[in-house]
Amino acid sequence: MSVTLSAGVRANVLALRRTAEEMTQAQMRLATGLRVNSAMDNPAAFFTASALTQKAAALTVVNESFGNAKQTLEAATAGIEAVQSLIANARSLASSALASPSTIAKVTGTVSGLTGASLLSTYEPGDTITVNDGTTTATYTYANGETVQHFLDAVNNVVGLNVDATLSSDGRVVLTATSTNNITIGGSTSVAEKADIGLVAATTTYTTNTTRQSLAQQFDTMHSQIDAAARDADYNGTNLLAGSTLSVTFNETGTSSLTVAGSSVTAAGFGIGTASSGAGGNFQFDSEITSFIAALDTASATLEAKAAAYQSSLDVVSTRETFTDSMIQIMQTGADDLQLADTDQDSALLLALQARQKLAGSALSMAAQDSLPALRLMGWT
Repeated sequence: MSVTLSAGVRANVLALRRTAEEMTQAQMRLATGLRVNSAMDNPAAFFTASALTQKAAALTVVNESFGNAKQTLEAATAGIEAVQSLIANARSLASSALASPSTIAKVTGTVSGLTGASLLSTYEPGDTITVNDGTTTATYTYANGETVQHFLDAVNNVVGLNVDATLSSDGRVVLTATSTNNITIGGSTSVAEKADIGLVAATTTYTTNTTRQSLAQQFDTMHSQIDAAARDADYNGTNLLAGSTLSVTFNETGTSSLTVAGSSVTAAGFGIGTASSGAGGNFQFDSEITSFIAALDTASATLEAKAAAYQSSLDVVSTRETFTDSMIQIMQTGADDLQLADTDQDSALLLALQARQKLAGSALSMAAQDSLPALRLMGWT
């Protein structure tokens, strides 16, 4: 037997059902914090929010690599600073050596005002002046009309002679040893003839400048530490000062990136040799020291440019890191705006629905009372 409900009862039952469904939805939003929990709720919002969330997650992975890149660049910069400090110390040692008077064999004539064209007017044809370094001898033999320049050329043109003949700025003959050798002047010319160009027959001996020698040994310690500092500028297996290459990806697709090419930093690579070993002359020669200083200055300028380039790359990475952080926040905010529920609104709605549910229940009870008079007539109540 079917039971027929009155219109009032049916309306109140439907109202209670709709209220119950709305309460369930409000409770779900409050429980999850989301107003769009699946594509069934809002397909466009759900899939758009999913895409934004996925991109934010991919950018987060990219962002994590920036820290490694920045540390690698900072390690290289710190290494350059250490090498620069060592170069400055080495230069100071070389400058101190240059300030210590040289003790290599050197003969400076007593007659000034000479030029290459000055005639050897007191000489007789066949007269000789010899210059010996202990092993090799240069012999100048005078011929009529010859000049001081002929004598200088005769000395400088002998292969293997470790003596350099020049004129000083004030016109004096200067004979300088180019190695750790003595200089002996002799020949058939008379005392007066030799004196014509300010020379005397004698031996000038070489003595080691121990101050310079000690400074050369200290210099070589700095030399070895330049290479060591550059080798130690490694971060997580990447050392730009050892020739490594750093690659940084800036987006999730890999279409935007930065490549930083490193280069090997060594003392030898900068043309800085050793001072107390190998071909080094223990800082005994001014020319050797000035060559060291020039190489150190060039190395310092090269490192300064390299440090500026690394700093520029570091600035780029830092800027992209900040930008990527902002993009991640934008993506996450966009996804949240599409999905997150308004908990205050849903809480108030749930209270209103609970009140409506109570009112609907009361209305249903009142609608059911409309059938009681008929039931009493039939004796069913």
